[in-house]
Amino acid sequence: MSAIKKQTVSLVLGSGGARGLAHVGVIRWLEAHDFEIKSISGCSIGAAIGGAYAMGNLDSFVAWLTGYKRSDMYFMLDFIFGKGGFVKGDKVLETIKKQIGVGLIEELPIKFTAVAADIANEEEVWLQEGALCQAIRASISLPLFFTPYELNGVKLLDGGILNPTPIEPTLKDDTDITIVVNLGGTPELKLPEKVIRKDPWQRKLDVYINKMKKYRNKTSNEWSMMYVADQSFNAMQNAIAQQKMKMYPPDYIINIPRNKCNTLEFEKSAEMIAFGYEMAGDVLGELCVVSKIIQNDECN
Repeated sequence: MSAIKKQTVSLVLGSGGARGLAHVGVIRWLEAHDFEIKSISGCSIGAAIGGAYAMGNLDSFVAWLTGYKRSDMYFMLDFIFGKGGFVKGDKVLETIKKQIGVGLIEELPIKFTAVAADIANEEEVWLQEGALCQAIRASISLPLFFTPYELNGVKLLDGGILNPTPIEPTLKDDTDITIVVNLGGTPELKLPEKVIRKDPWQRKLDVYINKMKKYRNKTSNEWSMMYVADQSFNAMQNAIAQQKMKMYPPDYIINIPRNKCNTLEFEKSAEMIAFGYEMAGDVLGELCVVSKIIQNDECN
């Protein structure tokens, strides 16, 4: 009996901070159900997860993330003020090199594109060759948080600014289906969270991070500057993502609620991975049924 050909996939991994750990769950579901990922296009966290997978280092990268604490984050951030962002990002680049790898994009076993934004020229930039670690660092340059990353003489920022679900790099792929994982899905109704005692390092870092989060002052009608900036960025990304997916409709869209976790809540990595796996099954389960029917027909 001849081997059954796997369905091939072009996978588009969107931006959205820690919610992007759902990408890992989607990838694991595809692998567990015999799909072959032949192409990945990602921006921001999508570029990091997709790059780790393409390098063959996703499991070790995830093991590092799931053991991640906010106190670890404090030591990883090299704060700088007045130069385009709060965090210089050199330590983050070194972390990417260590946890993901330093290979060249053009030598990866699958097609890979990291998307960044050149805001000076109002253009998105597709990084499809050169050092993978540098492409990821450029793509994750969240405005105001990270300083822009200069690559080939161009200062680059987070790809989500111009294309949070970068489908276009996959349009000419010779694959069976295109799947988009959108991290800006409709918010879900959430129950009040339990109060958890925080360690000193976490409390110290939270003082800084909370200034940059989108939380509104519950006792006032006033919004902080960072709340307005963050909400504006999220609203812009969501609007662009919806427009892009209407212009270039993929075969399947896996929507992750945008309030499932906050941008920097990487301590929820395991939870988000499990959620991504579950959502992949909900959206793509019908493909397994079709595949089994095809396999039975070919075997009979």
